[in-house]
Parts: sequence; structure tokens; C-alpha cells
Amino acid sequence: MMRIAILGTRGIPNYYGGFEQCAEYLALGLVKRGFEVLVYNSHNHPYQKSEWNGVRLKHCYDPEDKLGTVGQFIYDLNCILDLRKQKIDVILQLGYTSCSVWGWLLPKKVAVTTNMDGLEWKRTKYSGKVRDFLLYAEGLGVKYSDHLISDSIGIQDYLKGKYNKESVFIPYGADVFTNPDISVLDEYLLIEYQYDLLIARLEPENSIEIILDGVAEASSERPFLVIGKHHTKYGEYLKNKFKDFSSIRFVGGIYDINKLNTIRYFSNLYFHGHTVGGTNPSLLEAMASNSLICANDNSFNKYILGDDALYFNTKEQVATAMKSTIKAEAIFRKMLTNNTQKIEDIYTWDRIVGQYAEHLEFVKGKINR
Repeated sequence: MMRIAILGTRGIPNYYGGFEQCAEYLALGLVKRGFEVLVYNSHNHPYQKSEWNGVRLKHCYDPEDKLGTVGQFIYDLNCILDLRKQKIDVILQLGYTSCSVWGWLLPKKVAVTTNMDGLEWKRTKYSGKVRDFLLYAEGLGVKYSDHLISDSIGIQDYLKGKYNKESVFIPYGADVFTNPDISVLDEYLLIEYQYDLLIARLEPENSIEIILDGVAEASSERPFLVIGKHHTKYGEYLKNKFKDFSSIRFVGGIYDINKLNTIRYFSNLYFHGHTVGGTNPSLLEAMASNSLICANDNSFNKYILGDDALYFNTKEQVATAMKSTIKAEAIFRKMLTNNTQKIEDIYTWDRIVGQYAEHLEFVKGKINR
């Protein structure tokens, strides 16, 4: 039985976001395929047992709640120190940001493969010094990994061009959502197809302010939901700026995937403002949930969506989409059908887990550090 350890997340089951959800799907899928899987969890994770649906869990001390970002580095160090005591065949790292500085401590006789995530050092929320560090950490992530995974062709090309390193392309996954629960709308005082939304971390590089500027300019009477944790400095700034626009509702984070998918499913227009990264999880989930998508016009989003979306760069383009787009119009049915087909053909979780399983079998014992 092949033994896999997953590092780089706060743990499973998912209570947090993208890589945690990825770890959850991968761990469950790999166990079903006969792998023994160990996932590292924060000591204060809501789920405290040492096993979950056949997945072994190891809780390590995580002071992020007390120390902020510095705590992430301590948590990753604690995970790696524990990992050195385990019998593992392959280490799968999801991301590199706070793990890579400890890469020299990874077990020498165990193959390490790393999903390199997006281009973290390009995120505008970080200061220049932090962005310099993230670029440095990216290099360490490459250096201390035997193999690399890219979740988009753009990231794959970047790693080849900058580091002359090959990587295997395995995108994020999603499953087609076909069972919406319309009663969820009552909880948020919504009427089907009579609201618009965005779902994202409230950060500048996710185009939140541009989108909301466009919503304000459109003066639509439809509710506009902003789903994402907003008790942050930037979140407070946004809430204050748009406090006079009653249609804009900051509803906070929603982590129940069925609720989220239902809200996507019955929305009129779904805005995806991400400008940095590879195959973004929320974009695939929107496609899988029959969402009509208006996305930031960049190469990462266009690679996935092609002609099956609306695009924006400015608040004026957002406002135009808000005022002129009705999901029920026949012109948009082909977009919705095509995006659903892409999920079924390329991005289903069963297919993605299978690609990871094949990759892990391939890299076992192949140590290039």
C-alpha cells in the first residue's frame, strides 16, 4: 500500500477554502483507490479526531491565531518535523509559501512533489518586501521539490521559462451540480435568477472594488451578494465605501458547498474577478453550478472559459453587464451548456484524483534533490 502525506493546508474536513477543499477531495479519492493517506491538520482545527473517512489525521501546533502569518511558518515546521518520524513514500505539498523555507528538513529518502499554486508574489495585497520574499520562497519550493505540479498551462509555461523545470499539468476539480435546494434562497431573502453575486477572498487582486464600482454605477435594484470573509481591513474599507448602496450585501463566508452551489445555480450573473493564479477553484465550481460568468479579462480565466463567458476590465464594463444581461435569454444557453461539458470532460474530481494517483505512482522513489 502506497503511503502519501499531504502538507500545506490547515487540514480536513474543509472549513477554510481552496487548498483545504482540494486536500479533502484528494485524500478521500486516494483512499478509495487503495492509498494510505496522512493529512496534517492545525491543532485548533474544528475536527479533532485522528481519522476521518479512512484518512489519517495528524494535528500539529499552529500559532497563526496568535502570531498571524509568522504562525504559518511555525506550523509548517512542526508538520515537517513530525513528518520526519513517519513512514511515507511520497510527500504531496499543496503550495510552497511557508513550507519552502523548511525544505532542507524534508526527509531525504522520500520523493516530494509540490503543487506550485498561482504566482503568489504578484498579489497586490503584499508589500514590495513581502513580494520579494514570496518570489524567493517560490524558488526554494522549486529547489526542494523532486517534482512539480501546475494547475494551469500558464503556470506550467512560467515554471519552464523561469526555472527550466518541467511540471505535470493537473488542474483543480469540480463536479457538476444538479440538485439545488431552492429553500436556501429563503435564508438570504433571494428570488431565483433575481440577484447577482461574487464569491472571493476580499483582496484587491480579485477585482472586488472594480466590480462593486460597476454595480454601484449600474444602479440595479437586484440584490448583489458579496460572499467572502469581510471582517478585515480591506473588507471594512469596502463596506464603508459602498454603505449607501442597499443592493450590495456583504454576507460573509459560506463554507457549506451545497449552499454555495445553490446560490450560484439560481444567480443571474456571477462575477469572477481573480487576476492571479492558475485554475481557480471557485471558477470551476461556478461553471459546474450553471452560473453565467462575467470574468476578469486575463489569460488564466480565458484559458478555461474561452468564448463561454462575458469579460470585464473596467467598472463601465461591469455596469454594462449588470444592466444588459438576463441569464434566461437564449443567447446564453450555449455558454452554460459548454461550461458544464468542460467540467464533465476535463475537470471532474474523479478524473483529477485519477491524475494525481497516476502522478504519485510515477514519482515514488524518484528523488532529484
